[in-house]
Amino acid sequence: MSTASQSSHGGPTDSAAIRKLGEAREKIVTQLGQVIVGQQNVIEELLISLFSRGHCLLEGVPGLAKTLMISTLSRSLNLTFSRIQFTPDLMPADITGTEIIEENRSTGGRERRFLEGPLFSHIILADEINRTPPKTQAALLEAMQERQVTVGRVRHPLADPFFVLATQNPIEQEGTYPLPEAQQDRFMFKVFVKYPNFQEEFEIARRTTAVMSDNVQPVLTAEEIIELQQVVREVPVTDHVIRYALSLVRQTRVGNAGVPDFVEDMVSWGAGPRAVQFLILGGKARALLHGRTHVSTDDIQALAKPVLRHRMVVNFAAESEGVSQDQIVDRLLSITPTKEDELTRDARFQKIFAS
Repeated sequence: MSTASQSSHGGPTDSAAIRKLGEAREKIVTQLGQVIVGQQNVIEELLISLFSRGHCLLEGVPGLAKTLMISTLSRSLNLTFSRIQFTPDLMPADITGTEIIEENRSTGGRERRFLEGPLFSHIILADEINRTPPKTQAALLEAMQERQVTVGRVRHPLADPFFVLATQNPIEQEGTYPLPEAQQDRFMFKVFVKYPNFQEEFEIARRTTAVMSDNVQPVLTAEEIIELQQVVREVPVTDHVIRYALSLVRQTRVGNAGVPDFVEDMVSWGAGPRAVQFLILGGKARALLHGRTHVSTDDIQALAKPVLRHRMVVNFAAESEGVSQDQIVDRLLSITPTKEDELTRDARFQKIFAS
């Protein structure tokens, strides 16, 4: 099913770095396993996003250990961690920091000093981001995009690596400020944190009601993570894999040539160019995490839902029939050939390539 030939694009990826990333993944999963039960897909998507220099939007009901998972991840990576509880009265300065005027005891004069806010950490948990007004949401999203904050006329660079994980509660919508689609597009993945299965919940109940201690050890330093993020970008990718990723994304755009009828009927707005970029970058990181030096169509398929689900807006017809973005992605995956010759010879996809 997967096509994964080595490309001439880009140089060879350092085998020692690949081995190091694979070993780091195993160690991180082991460290998290001391505290977190299950959620293997969520952990993998968080790691892919981290090593791709992306950010994640997590959606799940309360009590699924989202905060614990993220704080434990920061401990296993030896990174600083800040948790910001977003509330309706939270102001931009509360997260970015503010300038104060204080007296210099040695000179007796007054001078300005910048007090850093909680954004000046490596890993940021933005809890219930949809509970804060748009002005504060915009301050966080600007920091995510620019990796700096501006106070007054002074720019203050943020920590590197800088990794934002924002959570949304899908069941309480009163008094919330849902993120606009253009702002959701800044997040590499939208990750669904689901209920545990019976055995996982049994283990959670056993662990959390007894006296237990964890011994989470740091696996990677900030410098090593930055180095591995660079290695991810050096992974070669074939023209066919890029074409396959483009085919998936361009099929979500209503009104374009070659778009399937069910998309025309159920989608009002499709995914933009960031979707392609994140599919390919995520595919590179996933390949390395699985010990491969090339990206395959399997990698693109595995990441299609977390990349596309928040970049498509379904219309009333889809909502009335209970059709979700994930179901639309499943249908797109089922009708998009993974083999190069089948994809390029298909008359419908030839229209997409020519548009």
